[in-house]
Amino acid sequence: MSTPVDELLEVALRAAAAGAAVLAGRDPAGFGATEKWSDADWVTTFDLAAERAVRDVLARARPDDVVTGEELAPAVPAHASGYRWSIDPLDGTMNFIRNIAYYGTSVAVAGPDGEWLAGVVAAPALRRTYFASRGGGAWVEETRADGRDGTRQLHGPTEPRNGRLLATSLTYSPEVRRRLISELDGRMDLVSDFRRLGSAALELCAVAEGGVDAYLEYGLFEHDFAAGALIAEEAGAWVRRPKLSSALDGLPPHSETLASWTAASIPELAERFTP
Repeated sequence: MSTPVDELLEVALRAAAAGAAVLAGRDPAGFGATEKWSDADWVTTFDLAAERAVRDVLARARPDDVVTGEELAPAVPAHASGYRWSIDPLDGTMNFIRNIAYYGTSVAVAGPDGEWLAGVVAAPALRRTYFASRGGGAWVEETRADGRDGTRQLHGPTEPRNGRLLATSLTYSPEVRRRLISELDGRMDLVSDFRRLGSAALELCAVAEGGVDAYLEYGLFEHDFAAGALIAEEAGAWVRRPKLSSALDGLPPHSETLASWTAASIPELAERFTP
């Protein structure tokens, strides 16, 4: 039986909020940071605690769904519903360790046909929660400087502007880094400057919000882009990402790097940024 997209989004919002609440308790004394793949890629006790908090919400609300995440092994129920969740409990761990505000919890869900249906990126230090549902548009809820909450729809850049900003990353792998630099070298005439936020999920949300005009990165994991990709797409951005054949067939092996990801909010950039 199919589940309404609004119901999935409501669960995603609660799950991401649970993870973000863990991150909001940031305490350097409790990091317990250990190196993963390189000296720029770390995991902390907060990554693990946030993923457990997200999974607790999903287990109560959607016990028959498959759940995959960055830090913990996939949870596959005996009688799977066909829906699958993808979690990045702390996207931007290095930022988190160094007290740079661009980090958050990313939660997304795909349906039985492999289409991403709902996604949320909750960034507690920014006091913003980005969210989208398939066909329902992209939105951000934020707490303003005066303490009042507000929600607004995202449409990417809304006014013509001369300076174009590209968000990207040099990644951890020298091989992937060389490929990215080669791709950028042929597109220097398209952009005026670069930005690196340190969180793929929030860089995709920046495309959705119009803060940057395009985003290009190689070697991402699915949990890096699952929610942010849908948010950018629902905001009107052109997107390119791997497509799942189904929620179960597309189950990613734990810790395996997936294909490239690109997003652009301006048509001529989208055309030139197609790899």
